[in-house]
Amino acid sequence: MIETDKRKAIYLLHQEGISRRQLARQFGLSRNTIRSIIELKGGPPATIRSDKQEIDPELLRSLYEQCQGRIVRVYEKLTEEEGIAVKYSTLTRILRRLGMSQASQQRCDQVPDEPGLEMQHDTSVYRIKLGDQWVKVVASCLYLRYSKKRYLKFYRSFNRFRMKCFFHEALSFWGYSARQCIIDNTNLARLSGIGKNAIICPEMAAFSKQYGFEYKCHGLRHANRKAGEERSFFTVETNFLPGRSFKDLEDINHQAFEWATVRMEHRPQTPARIIPAKAFEHERAFLIRLLDHLPAPYQVHDRCTDQYGYAAFEGNYYWVPGTGREDVKLLEYSERIKIYQARDCVAEYHLPAQGIKNKSFSPEGLPAPVHRPNNCKKPALEEEARLRALQACVGVYLDMALSQVVQRHQFVRKLWALSRHMSSELFIRTMERALKYKITSLDTIQRIACLLLHEETGPSPPASIDENFKERATYQEGFLTERPDLSIYQTLTPANNE
Repeated sequence: MIETDKRKAIYLLHQEGISRRQLARQFGLSRNTIRSIIELKGGPPATIRSDKQEIDPELLRSLYEQCQGRIVRVYEKLTEEEGIAVKYSTLTRILRRLGMSQASQQRCDQVPDEPGLEMQHDTSVYRIKLGDQWVKVVASCLYLRYSKKRYLKFYRSFNRFRMKCFFHEALSFWGYSARQCIIDNTNLARLSGIGKNAIICPEMAAFSKQYGFEYKCHGLRHANRKAGEERSFFTVETNFLPGRSFKDLEDINHQAFEWATVRMEHRPQTPARIIPAKAFEHERAFLIRLLDHLPAPYQVHDRCTDQYGYAAFEGNYYWVPGTGREDVKLLEYSERIKIYQARDCVAEYHLPAQGIKNKSFSPEGLPAPVHRPNNCKKPALEEEARLRALQACVGVYLDMALSQVVQRHQFVRKLWALSRHMSSELFIRTMERALKYKITSLDTIQRIACLLLHEETGPSPPASIDENFKERATYQEGFLTERPDLSIYQTLTPANNE
């Protein structure tokens, strides 16, 4: 690109009689370039760049909105899902022309990196749609500062035990550990103090010693000390979450594992275009190699066994094989539990997904227990669904009543049993009246049904008695037995008789 002032100077010198050969030699340009500048009279070339490739603007606007304005994610969906081969620079130019590009973010402060020295850890809370529900999850990310490797996982809740499980899972996957881990001043690892004066909790210090690293807290309000970790969460927000859908927690963790350990491993990072997979091969010589078969962290829970052989844990019930009903110890791991009885492991179960409650489990390959757990609740979801299907007013009544009663499932089961003892028309009329007066007592509801039935049918006719009942065989058989002694009823006082 030739500057405008140089173009004007060439044209003016040519007007003064200097030849094109001399101008080309003096300015270091070709004679063809000098000729084109003179023809344009020193002005810029009047060329309008037209894109060789056009992309549907409506498609770009749809993807841009779906990906929350993250251009990198728009580029991935265009090339991988839409099958449109486009360069990233071309895409950004088209987005700028359509007025859809975002302003660049300011970078964090940078300090020199040293291979094998440092890794960084932090958590961030997100509100994500899992299936049909919006759920609050906690993202935990571990970041190797030199090679830019990441390990990402999501949790419903995050505590000290899950922090240890996450470190064990991530470091075991890598097989190596850095010498120190930079964290913020979280009480999950810090006992007291702030920054360089922080004292790490003895439990977490002993845990980190097994893996050859130590925790270090950064200074107060000095989050740029772990700028790589902060940038990792920005990448999660701008590249991983936009444009993706998740069925449940297992699905989002599966996609996060593939994104962090496969896709981002082979993508150039930072302006230096570092590829984490290649940088890790160089850094591996400076890292601490972990021992094989390191024991996974666990928690111990003491539990008693009910009369049906079940031990309760986190709202679910696990069957203990055998006939003994002694107390047991439950060892909780990241994704499973082990049941020990007298120092022997008698059963091992895979933990269900978070949110599943009131379920009973038995070991695979063994006959299912005959009885349900002692305190296992029996939900009345089927009965409630059938009641609501009768008519809309029944559903409205259930919404009102279930917000007031304490024993929800018992109330629904008894109400369903009551509906089976009368016609649908009478039951619906009873529900309409109970809803009108906000009645939740089942006895009162039954009396309302009797009142409505009496108003509809009038007084009951007298019962018909067969006068020939003495001729029946059953009567003749009982007639031959001794008469009952009814003298006790003759001595009753009037007060007792009342």
